Amino acid sequence: MTESGKPILYSYFRSSCSWRVRIALALKGIDYETVPINLIKDGGQQFSKDFQALNPMKQVPTLKIDGITIHQSLAIIEYLEEMRPTPRLLPQDPKKRASVRMISDLIAGGIQPLQNLSVLKQVGEEMQLTWAQNAITCGFNALEQILQSTAGIYCVGDEVTMADLCLVPQVANAERFKVDLTPYPTISSINKRLLVLEAFQVSHPCRQPDTPTELRA
Repeated sequence: MTESGKPILYSYFRSSCSWRVRIALALKGIDYETVPINLIKDGGQQFSKDFQALNPMKQVPTLKIDGITIHQSLAIIEYLEEMRPTPRLLPQDPKKRASVRMISDLIAGGIQPLQNLSVLKQVGEEMQLTWAQNAITCGFNALEQILQSTAGIYCVGDEVTMADLCLVPQVANAERFKVDLTPYPTISSINKRLLVLEAFQVSHPCRQPDTPTELRA
């Protein structure tokens, strides 16, 4: 926490995991300060000694709040949900809550890590686009099918949940890697409905303190 008592989010504007947490903070009306960690500049600021001391996994997001430091976006969102439960991001119904966690894990564990920066570096430049597209389409094929049985207006029913916080940043990644979204009408329509909500707009990568001028909107 800063001297003003505000939570501190260590974030990178383009990080989809950071975006999930920024949406949660916006939805719950939590005022916070951003400390940008540029994952590309200086060979990656996440590898600095100072940041490694803060997060041994050398990843964003990291949130300092209530006197503790939390890594991993879903763990952060679950903590915020427990400590600041309004508005609710996990449904009260245990079956719906399981669906929300299942979709969140599918994206956060089964898609995003396969196409993130550290993996793409290992793949080699000429293979990066194909690799990322394959990882995303494989995950989206499953996700589209699952959403057909869980979705209402949003991923699970008609209220915004943690699953939606995972969906929107992952669709943005898909667009960045030029994935054809035509086969995914459910994913696409939910994404469109979410992007008009204020919390998804203020947290958007094009509106962050560290967004480069040419990408600002």
